[in-house]
Formats: sequence, structure tokens, C-alpha cells
Amino acid sequence: MGKKEKGKPNPLGEVSRDYTINLHKAVHKETFKRKAPRAVSHIVRFAQKNMLTDDVRIDPQLNEAVWARGIRNLPRRIRVRLQRKKKEEDDGKGKYYTLAQYVPVDSFDNLKTEITKQ
Repeated sequence: MGKKEKGKPNPLGEVSRDYTINLHKAVHKETFKRKAPRAVSHIVRFAQKNMLTDDVRIDPQLNEAVWARGIRNLPRRIRVRLQRKKKEEDDGKGKYYTLAQYVPVDSFDNLKTEITKQ
């Protein structure tokens, strides 16, 4: 998924970052009965794009946080910790996977993307 420049080492490695994802923008003009499933798939696409992995695993707490108010009443924003980890098994689809976890916050004011310690 990520492009490797000629003559440079592989840019991927294990890393952990906290992101704020605006779900309200992602599911705008979406049918009520599709809002929560589309929000989960948007989180997966966001993780694939930012962490450069095809394999994204959603933590059950993150799934419950998205679905907490039902299929149509989503939280407007959600704080997510994306961790790129090395795969234990070799299934031929890359060396890394991304684990997406829920990070509870009181307020989204002045939150930036943070690189967290593992």
C-alpha cells in the first residue's frame, strides 16, 4: 500500500498515534440505517490510509463506542489510537497490521495528532 522510494529503507515500523476522526462528516447524507456501519468502515479506511497497512483490526471497545447510541445517533467525533504492529503469523498480505482502539476524552478542544508511547 505504501510506496517505497528507490534507495531508501522501508519507512514502515511499529508506531502508535492518537487521531481524532470526525464521523459527522463521514456519514453526512447517509441513510439512517447505514450510519454506524459506514462510520466503522470509514475508521478502517482512515487507518489504512494513515498507517499504510491493508489489515486493520477494530477493538471491541471502539466498535461499542461507535454503536453506543444506536445505528443512527453517532458521536460527532471519536478519538482513536492507531497502532501499527508486526504480524506474528505470515499470511502473505504484508508484515504489519493496524489495531484501532478507542481513547475516551472529555473534550475535543485543542487535540492534535499525537505519537504515543507503546
